[in-house]
Amino acid sequence: MIENLSSCDECPEGMVKNEAGRCVMPQVTFTSFILSLNTSALFHMGELPHPESGEKVVDSDLAKHTIDTLGLLAEKTKGNLEVDEQELLTRVLYDLKMKFVSLPRP
Repeated sequence: MIENLSSCDECPEGMVKNEAGRCVMPQVTFTSFILSLNTSALFHMGELPHPESGEKVVDSDLAKHTIDTLGLLAEKTKGNLEVDEQELLTRVLYDLKMKFVSLPRP
């Protein structure tokens, strides 16, 4: 884990306080990884605004790539996940695919 060398009152965006009160990057877990890819796909489908501009942009190629990445993970991890991890991955993948097929086509 990457740690900030000094304690902080408020952590920068994306960081959390550890037990010692230092701002650190959150621990990487399978769940956080899946949720990160989910957020990325939602962003590319125009479901989430850009954090700086507030603009919503659809990039269906990048959305599909992210969904395909989740599909690859589902295939390669089959039988090796805990029940809650498998359920999360299955649900996220299903929800993203349903949103993707309803995207307006150019």
